[in-house]
Amino acid sequence: MSLSVSLVSAERKLWSGAATSVIARTAEGEIGILSGHEPVLAILADGGVVRIESEGAGRITAAVHGGFLSVDHDEVILLAEVAELADEIDAARAQAALDRARSEESEAATAAAHRAEARLRAVAGVHH
Repeated sequence: MSLSVSLVSAERKLWSGAATSVIARTAEGEIGILSGHEPVLAILADGGVVRIESEGAGRITAAVHGGFLSVDHDEVILLAEVAELADEIDAARAQAALDRARSEESEAATAAAHRAEARLRAVAGVHH
């Protein structure tokens, strides 16, 4: 059996299709979802990475910043506040953003650093 997965941000649908597994970071820690998983509603952690093992399209990796994860009857919905597919991320720009954020001391800079780190982890996950 497979999972029906949708990865959606507030701005657009990033990916949907059949998958064998989903791994996401929630406020409670990392969670892995396989077919037959119990129903779950969880908060997605800021600065997390989602990995979807799709059927036919390979691994889908995205940097995710906040939102919710819902699992019910082999349907997984990832509704993110902000999400970017790894193959759309410019690693050099993400590294520059991380360097800028680390040079400042504020809540906004800390949040920006978390977002940049997630973007770099998503890109690194695609190349490993």
